[in-house]
Amino acid sequence: ADAEALPFEDASFDVVASLIGAMFAPRPDRVAAELTRVCRPGGTIAMANWTPAGFVGQMFKTIARHIAPPGMPSPVLWGDEPTVRERLRNGIAQIECTPRDYRFSYPFGPEAVVEFFRVNYGPATRAFAALEPAEQDVLRRELTVLWADHNVATGDATEVDAEYLEVVAIRG
Repeated sequence: ADAEALPFEDASFDVVASLIGAMFAPRPDRVAAELTRVCRPGGTIAMANWTPAGFVGQMFKTIARHIAPPGMPSPVLWGDEPTVRERLRNGIAQIECTPRDYRFSYPFGPEAVVEFFRVNYGPATRAFAALEPAEQDVLRRELTVLWADHNVATGDATEVDAEYLEVVAIRG
């Protein structure tokens, strides 16, 4: 559902969860209000959000150098603990934030990973589509270097650890 306008009654759920999703809605204040609204008192709001300093945050910064949506806060701010605590301050009794790692693992090299993301990952797909061919080539090279620099696999494979923030909030 639209994280800014959830089509559910107040206090509908014991658990409200977003796994790398709600962080992309353009109005985080509305997202926080909606997540809280649909969670029953004493219920849990659980989120996993990419962090600004982690690999995906670096990937977003690389993309943003080429195209940045005007006026939209960075989605990875949902992975910044002080920002999360500020956004979820109303109606929340307790928040626990824990940095965790997710390992991207692909049976092909970084160049092919960039192509895979270009075709299948919304933010990358939109970025490439918005650029002229020469700019697409520059972005492709920059992302390939980023994936290669963080690759811990050997041979023709890619394994990159990406930090996310696990958020567990209890509604008051």
